[in-house]
Amino acid sequence: MLLSPSEFLYFYYSQKAASQLVALEIIMVVSNQNHAEVFKGWKTQHGAQATSVPLTFVENLKRCYPGCHVMQINPDKCDLMGYADAGFAKSECSDENASWTVQTYHAPGSRLAKKPKTVVEHVNFGRWGYVWEKMEYIVYQAQYDHPRGFGTLKLQFILTEKEEDPFAGSINALILAASAWTLELHEEIYVFDSQEWVKDKNLYESVQGSSWDEVILNKRMKTNLIADVEGFFNNQALYKKLAVPWKRGIILHGVPGNGKTISIKALMSTLSSRPSPIPSLYVKSFDGECHGPKWAISTIFQKARKMAPCLLIFEDLDSLVTEKTRSYFLNEVDGLESNDGILMIGSTNHLGKLDSSISKRPSRFDRKYCFRVPNEEERRAYVEFWRGKLGGDGGDMVEFGEELCSLVAKMTEGFSFAYLKELFIVTLLSIARSATGADDDGAEEESGSYTTASTSTPTSTDDGVVVEKDDSMEGVLRDSQPASDIEQTAESAKQTEPRKTLPKVDIPEHLTDNIFLKALMVQAKMLVEEMDNTDELMGAEKVPGSNVMGGAMPIGIARARAGMGMC
Repeated sequence: MLLSPSEFLYFYYSQKAASQLVALEIIMVVSNQNHAEVFKGWKTQHGAQATSVPLTFVENLKRCYPGCHVMQINPDKCDLMGYADAGFAKSECSDENASWTVQTYHAPGSRLAKKPKTVVEHVNFGRWGYVWEKMEYIVYQAQYDHPRGFGTLKLQFILTEKEEDPFAGSINALILAASAWTLELHEEIYVFDSQEWVKDKNLYESVQGSSWDEVILNKRMKTNLIADVEGFFNNQALYKKLAVPWKRGIILHGVPGNGKTISIKALMSTLSSRPSPIPSLYVKSFDGECHGPKWAISTIFQKARKMAPCLLIFEDLDSLVTEKTRSYFLNEVDGLESNDGILMIGSTNHLGKLDSSISKRPSRFDRKYCFRVPNEEERRAYVEFWRGKLGGDGGDMVEFGEELCSLVAKMTEGFSFAYLKELFIVTLLSIARSATGADDDGAEEESGSYTTASTSTPTSTDDGVVVEKDDSMEGVLRDSQPASDIEQTAESAKQTEPRKTLPKVDIPEHLTDNIFLKALMVQAKMLVEEMDNTDELMGAEKVPGSNVMGGAMPIGIARARAGMGMC
């Protein structure tokens, strides 16, 4: 029977494919016999010290301890030695002759603390006997420099007898307990910097010294801010009942030096003192050498979700979230993944620099609190606070009667809280240096009045909660007034605006010789002149984003157009 050409080709290739399958089966049978040798060669190649130190180490442990289970554990997520130091287990370094340690000089704290210096032992290779829940283990720890220059890597292994623990169940139980302890904060605050989370004890100690009693703000705003934060963490059940996500965002904004940072520290301190403490996670920067900012944002929110309920803080939010990372940041804030239990606080000195998708969108950042330059009542409260620190009427440092509080509050119109603090510090230092014999001219009453910031376009309610507008500077930059008109406005403002001086305040005759008041007036005058000179110097700088030549506007011109408006 003759085959057609197409039939012949089909028969030929089908027979060839069948023979190839048979050959493949033969090859697989032969290769299975040598598979163990192939894997052994792969381990030899990739277990070399230059490429895989962990693999070499674990194989060495298995060979030296054939009767033990050997498990590698991440020391950053399961701190066995720290767990033992906290009293939950017992550890003892064994066979010091077969260990590698480095003794390092350590000066705890700053030189000002004057604490005793110590020598700290860093273990590059060591073995410990470890006892937990009446079970005995062997723990090995080692560290080495990554061969490709990726820093120092740490290794940790735990061993237990196979006869006593056939299925390594006790090791798993120890890992669970020690890992849970490691995740918790122990008088520490998580800080994200250089694209990694670290536990900071110094920041925790600094925060613990903060109290709402030391925060002078608009009373209504202060009450609302505290109630906002405390109410969030107290009402998980209410959020669940209303079927809304248990998450919230708050923005603190306003000119520098008026209480944003100290308010954040007071919140952190208050939350850490609750019966069930709320941890704080503080974000310094998204930048790093190994990964991009998107990776950093993802890592930040992964940690926050694990630590929830928690307070997640972004200081200087406008500089952290750029145009390139904004959409990714928003996806983490308000995307598909649950952020239950996370209260975000973002601070900024420039609300207008934040994109409206962040600053004007509820469910992302729901509430905004404006920290304004203090009014007379708030300045008086701050002066009263300092009077209390100095001992009041019976203080041994200076004569600081209650009558001075009103005078100081009146003459410091336009001062931020930061400037008020500086005023008290330099005044007390000048007295301590016996510099009370200042020129009489320094304490004389100034003619004219101190030109304060205009508030012709208010942007917030009396309690400091923002209703609509951004800060005045950003509004200026979006204005489309021609450059020539801008320059004319600035020039006319420069000619008509008087230099800043201390407000004229009537001083009772019996206080004219008060040493503290005289020194304070001298320093206040100097600070006012400093403010004025700073404005003149900044007038030569450029603010990006306007419609003048080069896309920039002199700051002095912008301020003239804004009428020096505050938030």
